[in-house]
Amino acid sequence: MSTTNKTEYIVRKRGSTTNKSPACGSGADSHKKHKMSDTAQNNGESGSNKPELQPQNSLSSNMPESEVSAVPETSNLNNTAQTVTTATQQVLSEEALKPSEELAKAKADTNVSSTVPVASTTSTKVDSAKPTNSTSSKSKTANIKQYRPSNSKIISQIATPGVGNKPVKVQYCNQRVIGNGSFGVVYRAELCGDSLTYPDSDFEEEEKLDEINKTEKEGEEGESTKKKPVRWVAIKKVLQDKRFKNRELTIMRTLKHTNICKLKYFFYSMGEQKDEVYLNLILEYVPENVYKVSRHYAKQKTSMPSIYVRLYMYQLLRSLAYIHTSNICHRDIKPQNLLVNPHTAVLKLCDFGSAKQLVAGEPNVSYICSRYYRAPELIFGATNYTCSIDVWSAGCVLAELMLGQPIFPGDSGVDQLVEIIKLLGTPSREAIKEMNPNYTEFKFPTIKAHPWSKVFKSKTPETAIALCSCLLEYSPKKRLGAFEALTHSFFDDIRKPGLTLPTGNAMPLLFNYTQSELEYNPPLNNVLIPSWYKAE
Repeated sequence: MSTTNKTEYIVRKRGSTTNKSPACGSGADSHKKHKMSDTAQNNGESGSNKPELQPQNSLSSNMPESEVSAVPETSNLNNTAQTVTTATQQVLSEEALKPSEELAKAKADTNVSSTVPVASTTSTKVDSAKPTNSTSSKSKTANIKQYRPSNSKIISQIATPGVGNKPVKVQYCNQRVIGNGSFGVVYRAELCGDSLTYPDSDFEEEEKLDEINKTEKEGEEGESTKKKPVRWVAIKKVLQDKRFKNRELTIMRTLKHTNICKLKYFFYSMGEQKDEVYLNLILEYVPENVYKVSRHYAKQKTSMPSIYVRLYMYQLLRSLAYIHTSNICHRDIKPQNLLVNPHTAVLKLCDFGSAKQLVAGEPNVSYICSRYYRAPELIFGATNYTCSIDVWSAGCVLAELMLGQPIFPGDSGVDQLVEIIKLLGTPSREAIKEMNPNYTEFKFPTIKAHPWSKVFKSKTPETAIALCSCLLEYSPKKRLGAFEALTHSFFDDIRKPGLTLPTGNAMPLLFNYTQSELEYNPPLNNVLIPSWYKAE
């Protein structure tokens, strides 16, 4: 079947379905296809082998359609989809939907590295009575031995801190695989031995907050019942090309923010094959992610509480505002890459395998970002995009948290644009030029935008719909910046004093802006930092 016929078939199929929501297609099938999406092929320009990462404890997407919460029914939009046929396909040339030519020049986009040092590894047996699990298996998509040491093993490594260059001895145990893909493997491990003697502000702050939240619950149990918290970390192991620097490592070593997953240490290790070298990133461990939390509410046939939607979106935008000030674009914002602590509601942005510091005039690959969250300029094949592609992705996340499923569940690059046009209408000639100035043909049928109020459920706050519409703009220049979005009235409710989480726990730190953040746009500071917080 030709590409044009495929597009016509997609539109006819969607037009004949009367029970579909305006922005959400088949929940189970489209979500399954998304998990196998294009991101695994997007790494032409990146120094790291990064596909679509399933970060820390993310759920499988193979769930029945009945588990996806329903959204308001609108029949007019399905009729509209029938007109987005051949004209759409003609404008979207094959080149616009495939990786750009930059993929062929990928290695020119990374810097040659010096010789990669390989750390020595030692294992110490502490309990000979316990049997050792010698079983190992290889990931289907990564040539990495998934070594699962038993509790009797302590692994020792000479590693480099995320900040600084003085090598230290890191020891960990209870290693377990929690994710894998063509990028490599992610483990969870427990720091032990010498590692516990190093000061770590992240662990200390978390332990202090846990202590505050547990004080009233402990009652008369006394000090004897208190146990020292386990210090978990995540270890991401990826194959390293010794000729090039790893961009993810380079970027993460420059980042320090309360809403970004911290790089604690890193080290190199040898693989099973000759000359195989792996980069191991020891990262802050966070047990859940927004995707898993969202699926939980979808299974319960209920909406996520608005306070959590506000908290997660506010912290996501804070992380984006921080990296965008350095012109670092994440390029893979999606619920799976937003880690959350279920007890404290703290959100951490993770997986910088697709991230890049954008330079004006320097081309970038357009075949990037997971499909459901891909900005329209990327679908149009733009290579001179800005950090606003992250803002579009954030808008998709906001819509998904309110709907209970993705707002633009395209089955392919073409279908992704069809889904967007069904909701936002036909982009204007000016908007297309702003997305990709290289497009000269404009043969789109005229489709009217669908009212935002009919996309979401009736009880959805108007401020939430307003923010979503400001983030999901065709024109990159018209989208709100991350800092500007933080001042939106949608977040006024979490700026009030004396709030606690629905569980009774303390609210996460939201207004602890650094001096560099406050210098970005001083007029916004009066809204960013509430008066009661200043008084404290």
